[in-house]
Amino acid sequence: MSETPQTGYQARTHHKPVKRYCQTLDLRDDPALIAEYRRLHSEQGVWREILDGIRSVGILEMEIYLLGTRLFMIVETAPDFDWTSAMARLATLPRQAEWEELTGRYQQALPGASSAEKWKLMERIFHLYGE
Repeated sequence: MSETPQTGYQARTHHKPVKRYCQTLDLRDDPALIAEYRRLHSEQGVWREILDGIRSVGILEMEIYLLGTRLFMIVETAPDFDWTSAMARLATLPRQAEWEELTGRYQQALPGASSAEKWKLMERIFHLYGE
């Protein structure tokens, strides 16, 4: 069965505690730009150095969802993960600045902004967990 918004998305089970961060960012309201942004984040479009960098700073899982122009990102990490230091380190890794400049063309953000400056952390206001 293929994964769709209607059928849901398989989540990985870590068998250990994880911490979750949620972020949001808006894209420019241009269907052609949004299509290219989607392509950049496909398996064929994303740069290997970016994926390696994300993993190297301690991110276990990352998902990005799209609705219209709104992006929503879920990041899962080990419980001792420090967001601020990890994002500072990520910004220094190979090709990260180049990737931010490229993807920044599609995002509603200030030119030259880092990933940590563009993506805004969200506050959780509700949760329901199984027993």
